[in-house]
Amino acid sequence: MLRRNGVRRRHKNPLVLTAVIHKEGRWYVAQCPEVGTVSQGKTVEGALTNLREATELYLEEFPIKKIVRSLMTTFEAAYA
Repeated sequence: MLRRNGVRRRHKNPLVLTAVIHKEGRWYVAQCPEVGTVSQGKTVEGALTNLREATELYLEEFPIKKIVRSLMTTFEAAYA
């Protein structure tokens, strides 16, 4: 988001980032691995909205020049 005259405006070309969401108790926790921001919400949509806002505020102060995509996969683990 850009600030002009104290008004927050969305950037014309928004970044496409990753959100990883999991549930902790009654809250959903959302993380953006490319930037490192984390937020939470009572719903998945709320957590994602809060993550978007936190990430936009972070990027206003610390813009990134290049996005390094995280590799997302699954794996099996055995335990006793």
